Amino acid sequence: MDVKLSNVRLSFPNLHVAKEYKPGDGKPRYDATFLIVPGSENDKAIQAAIKAEAEAVFGAKAASYLESFRGNANKYCYLKGDLKEYDGYAGMLYLACHSKTRPLVINRDKSILTAQDSVPYAGCYVNAKVSIYAQKGENAGIRAAFSGVQFYADGDAFSAGGPASVDDFDDLAVGSEVDAGGLV
Repeated sequence: MDVKLSNVRLSFPNLHVAKEYKPGDGKPRYDATFLIVPGSENDKAIQAAIKAEAEAVFGAKAASYLESFRGNANKYCYLKGDLKEYDGYAGMLYLACHSKTRPLVINRDKSILTAQDSVPYAGCYVNAKVSIYAQKGENAGIRAAFSGVQFYADGDAFSAGGPASVDDFDDLAVGSEVDAGGLV
Protein backbone atom coordinates (compact mmCIF):
# COMPACT_ATOMS: atom_id res chain seq x y z
CA MET A 1 0.00 0.00 0.00
CA ASP A 2 1.45 3.36 -1.03
CA VAL A 3 1.89 6.08 1.59
CA LYS A 4 3.08 9.65 1.03
CA LEU A 5 5.17 10.94 3.91
CA SER A 6 5.32 14.70 4.42
CA ASN A 7 8.08 16.69 6.12
CA VAL A 8 9.94 13.74 7.69
CA ARG A 9 13.60 13.59 8.64
CA LEU A 10 15.92 11.58 6.41
CA SER A 11 18.51 9.22 7.85
CA PHE A 12 21.02 6.86 6.22
CA PRO A 13 20.27 7.99 2.67
CA ASN A 14 21.69 5.87 -0.13
CA LEU A 15 19.73 7.42 -2.98
CA HIS A 16 21.96 7.53 -6.06
CA VAL A 17 24.18 4.42 -6.17
CA ALA A 18 22.89 0.97 -5.27
CA LYS A 19 25.04 -0.87 -2.73
CA GLU A 20 25.04 -4.48 -1.59
CA TYR A 21 23.56 -4.92 1.88
CA LYS A 22 26.01 -7.73 2.53
CA PRO A 23 29.22 -7.45 0.49
CA GLY A 24 29.28 -10.15 -2.16
CA ASP A 25 25.56 -10.96 -2.00
CA GLY A 26 24.99 -9.68 -5.53
CA LYS A 27 21.83 -7.83 -4.47
CA PRO A 28 22.47 -4.08 -4.74
CA ARG A 29 19.80 -1.76 -3.39
CA TYR A 30 19.02 1.84 -2.48
CA ASP A 31 18.20 2.71 1.13
CA ALA A 32 16.57 5.43 3.19
CA THR A 33 15.25 5.64 6.72
CA PHE A 34 12.56 8.15 7.64
CA LEU A 35 12.06 9.47 11.18
CA ILE A 36 8.40 9.78 12.11
CA VAL A 37 6.82 11.74 14.97
CA PRO A 38 4.64 9.35 17.04
CA GLY A 39 0.93 10.20 16.75
CA SER A 40 1.46 12.35 13.63
CA GLU A 41 -0.53 12.01 10.41
CA ASN A 42 2.50 10.23 8.91
CA ASP A 43 2.47 7.73 11.80
CA LYS A 44 -1.26 7.11 11.43
CA ALA A 45 -0.92 6.51 7.68
CA ILE A 46 1.94 4.04 8.16
CA GLN A 47 0.10 2.18 10.94
CA ALA A 48 -3.04 1.94 8.78
CA ALA A 49 -1.03 0.65 5.79
CA ILE A 50 0.72 -1.96 7.95
CA LYS A 51 -2.59 -3.19 9.34
CA ALA A 52 -4.26 -3.30 5.93
CA GLU A 53 -1.37 -5.17 4.31
CA ALA A 54 -1.16 -7.66 7.19
CA GLU A 55 -4.89 -8.36 6.97
CA ALA A 56 -4.72 -8.78 3.19
CA VAL A 57 -1.82 -11.25 3.34
CA PHE A 58 -2.25 -13.03 6.68
CA GLY A 59 -6.05 -12.85 7.01
CA ALA A 60 -7.49 -13.81 10.40
CA LYS A 61 -3.96 -14.35 11.79
CA ALA A 62 -2.81 -10.79 10.97
CA ALA A 63 -2.78 -9.57 14.58
CA SER A 64 -0.73 -12.59 15.71
CA TYR A 65 1.78 -12.12 12.90
CA LEU A 66 2.14 -8.41 13.65
CA GLU A 67 2.68 -9.11 17.34
CA SER A 68 5.45 -11.59 16.51
CA PHE A 69 7.13 -9.18 14.04
CA ARG A 70 7.13 -5.97 16.15
CA GLY A 71 10.51 -5.04 17.56
CA ASN A 72 12.42 -7.37 15.21
CA ALA A 73 14.29 -5.27 12.62
CA ASN A 74 14.65 -8.34 10.38
CA LYS A 75 10.88 -8.78 10.24
CA TYR A 76 9.38 -5.35 10.83
CA CYS A 77 10.28 -2.10 9.05
CA TYR A 78 8.69 0.32 11.55
CA LEU A 79 10.45 0.52 14.90
CA LYS A 80 11.01 2.71 17.96
CA GLY A 81 13.90 5.10 17.58
CA ASP A 82 14.71 4.83 21.29
CA LEU A 83 16.20 1.41 20.51
CA LYS A 84 18.99 3.10 18.50
CA GLU A 85 21.90 5.28 19.62
CA TYR A 86 21.69 7.59 16.58
CA ASP A 87 21.29 11.37 16.41
CA GLY A 88 17.64 12.39 16.12
CA TYR A 89 16.14 8.98 16.88
CA ALA A 90 15.17 9.51 20.54
CA GLY A 91 11.41 9.78 20.98
CA MET A 92 10.80 9.03 17.29
CA LEU A 93 9.70 6.07 15.20
CA TYR A 94 11.67 5.08 12.13
CA LEU A 95 10.67 3.48 8.86
CA ALA A 96 13.51 1.58 7.17
CA CYS A 97 13.01 1.41 3.40
CA HIS A 98 14.86 -0.22 0.52
CA SER A 99 14.49 -0.34 -3.24
CA LYS A 100 15.97 -2.44 -6.03
CA THR A 101 15.26 0.37 -8.50
CA ARG A 102 16.72 3.86 -8.31
CA PRO A 103 14.28 6.23 -6.60
CA LEU A 104 13.25 9.56 -8.03
CA VAL A 105 15.16 12.26 -6.12
CA ILE A 106 13.87 15.81 -6.62
CA ASN A 107 14.18 19.29 -5.17
CA ARG A 108 11.39 21.50 -3.84
CA ASP A 109 10.72 22.77 -7.40
CA LYS A 110 10.58 19.16 -8.70
CA SER A 111 13.92 19.48 -10.52
CA ILE A 112 15.98 16.27 -10.56
CA LEU A 113 18.77 16.05 -7.98
CA THR A 114 21.98 14.09 -8.54
CA ALA A 115 24.66 12.73 -6.23
CA GLN A 116 26.65 15.93 -6.86
CA ASP A 117 23.94 18.15 -5.37
CA SER A 118 24.14 19.10 -1.72
CA VAL A 119 20.62 17.86 -0.94
CA PRO A 120 19.10 15.68 0.31
CA TYR A 121 21.44 14.71 3.13
CA ALA A 122 21.16 12.84 6.42
CA GLY A 123 19.29 15.12 8.82
CA CYS A 124 17.33 17.19 6.31
CA TYR A 125 13.55 17.03 5.92
CA VAL A 126 11.92 15.36 2.92
CA ASN A 127 8.67 14.20 1.46
CA ALA A 128 8.74 10.57 0.37
CA LYS A 129 6.63 8.02 -1.45
CA VAL A 130 6.85 4.63 0.26
CA SER A 131 5.12 1.32 -0.18
CA ILE A 132 4.29 -0.93 2.77
CA TYR A 133 3.90 -4.63 2.03
CA ALA A 134 3.57 -7.92 3.89
CA GLN A 135 5.70 -10.90 2.95
CA LYS A 136 4.75 -14.55 3.53
CA GLY A 137 6.92 -17.61 3.72
CA GLU A 138 10.38 -18.25 5.12
CA ASN A 139 11.16 -14.51 5.34
CA ALA A 140 7.74 -13.41 6.54
CA GLY A 141 7.50 -9.84 7.73
CA ILE A 142 6.30 -6.31 7.12
CA ARG A 143 8.58 -4.45 4.70
CA ALA A 144 8.81 -0.99 3.16
CA ALA A 145 10.11 0.10 -0.21
CA PHE A 146 10.50 3.67 -1.43
CA SER A 147 10.22 5.08 -4.93
CA GLY A 148 10.84 8.79 -4.47
CA VAL A 149 12.25 11.48 -2.19
CA GLN A 150 11.67 15.23 -2.44
CA PHE A 151 13.89 17.67 -0.52
CA TYR A 152 11.63 19.66 1.80
CA ALA A 153 13.84 21.71 4.18
CA ASP A 154 17.24 21.89 5.78
CA GLY A 155 17.78 20.30 9.17
CA ASP A 156 20.74 19.75 11.47
CA ALA A 157 22.95 17.31 9.60
CA PHE A 158 23.56 13.97 11.26
CA SER A 159 27.10 12.82 12.04
CA ALA A 160 28.17 12.48 8.41
CA GLY A 161 27.72 16.25 8.08
CA GLY A 162 25.85 18.37 5.62
CA PRO A 163 26.87 20.86 3.00
CA ALA A 164 29.26 23.67 3.93
CA SER A 165 28.08 27.26 4.04
CA VAL A 166 29.98 30.30 2.74
CA ASP A 167 29.88 31.52 6.35
CA ASP A 168 32.17 28.60 7.28
CA PHE A 169 35.06 30.27 5.44
CA ASP A 170 37.05 33.50 5.79
CA ASP A 171 36.97 36.21 3.13
CA LEU A 172 40.38 35.94 1.46
CA ALA A 173 39.93 38.84 -0.93
CA VAL A 174 42.82 41.31 -1.08
CA GLY A 175 42.17 44.07 1.42
CA SER A 176 40.11 41.91 3.75
CA GLU A 177 41.14 41.20 7.35
CA VAL A 178 42.55 37.87 6.24
CA ASP A 179 44.39 37.38 2.98
CA ALA A 180 46.60 34.70 1.45
CA GLY A 181 49.50 35.79 3.68
CA GLY A 182 47.63 35.21 6.94
CA LEU A 183 46.20 37.70 9.41
CA VAL A 184 46.71 41.34 8.42
